[in-house]
Amino acid sequence: MILLRKLLFPFAILYGLLTSLRIYLYDKGIFKSYSFDIPVIVVGNISVGGTGKTPQIEYLIRLLSSKYKIATLSRGYKRKSKGFVLADAASTAEILGDEPFQYFKKFPEIKVAVDEDRKNGIEQLLNQKSRPEIILLDDAFQHRKVKAGFYILLTAYEDLFCDDFILPTGNLRETRNGAKRANMIIVSKCPPTISQLEQETIKKKIGFDIPIFFSFIDYDNKVYNQNDTLEVSEIKSKEKVLLAGIANPKPFFDYLKTKKDDILTFSDHHHFSESEIINFKNIARDKVIITTEKDFVRLNSEILAKQLYYLPIKSKFIDNHEAFDESILNYLGACSRNR
Repeated sequence: MILLRKLLFPFAILYGLLTSLRIYLYDKGIFKSYSFDIPVIVVGNISVGGTGKTPQIEYLIRLLSSKYKIATLSRGYKRKSKGFVLADAASTAEILGDEPFQYFKKFPEIKVAVDEDRKNGIEQLLNQKSRPEIILLDDAFQHRKVKAGFYILLTAYEDLFCDDFILPTGNLRETRNGAKRANMIIVSKCPPTISQLEQETIKKKIGFDIPIFFSFIDYDNKVYNQNDTLEVSEIKSKEKVLLAGIANPKPFFDYLKTKKDDILTFSDHHHFSESEIINFKNIARDKVIITTEKDFVRLNSEILAKQLYYLPIKSKFIDNHEAFDESILNYLGACSRNR
């Protein structure tokens, strides 16, 4: 695979030129960007793969939902619907996509919408009877048709964008200079024990004069299903089935696995068929099945109801979370004063 990526280097140069031209046309106003009279916050990345956007969106929801009417707007990756969809009681993961459906189930007080066309999605949200006061755009850093007010760029600790190259030779969706559009950068999925010295080294490597924060994934001490909870400390030593269809399942597996466990891995956003679910039942027999929260919303069925559990995660800052919160709240306060 590494050799193939190197052979594709000429295509990476071409792809880089095309993406840079597109960015230039938006920057010069030849391609039109649209602004809105409402705070719009983007959480995204410039690389493919999991950087922890979902837990970061959830962090913002927890921070803001007691003070503001919040709406999230996502593309709804791999959903089986088209156009604008506003989540309601009839919604499923197939209709919304797994991450938006997860937001909808966890945060019933907010509006959750999906639309491939973010401009149209925002317009539709603003036409709702109960109009949101803030819109969080999930994975929209390259969606230049909408000009957001605040951009949060995520880059994973073990896959920093500054060490990468553009597709298909590397994993970047655009050149590294795209990071300059960000109001702040979060280095996500760090070791909780990362030192100040290493943080400073990473900041120098990134090299942009942008506030940089460091976060880690914190796992819950319990696993959950519709009716029950189990202590992680109790199930770690037991034989079980671990199942994940996310971009980088290794930390999830490493947190829970023993040598006796069955490990089942699928592609990111995999839609599980009924035959696959029946097969999981046969593999597990009377053992519990632990999956990620994102997979749970796609796997939840009567067949596995009694033995399927999920492990929640949260994004937490290594330190200085007050400065992050203050930056967001200052942006929102400035928006209010400018109206």
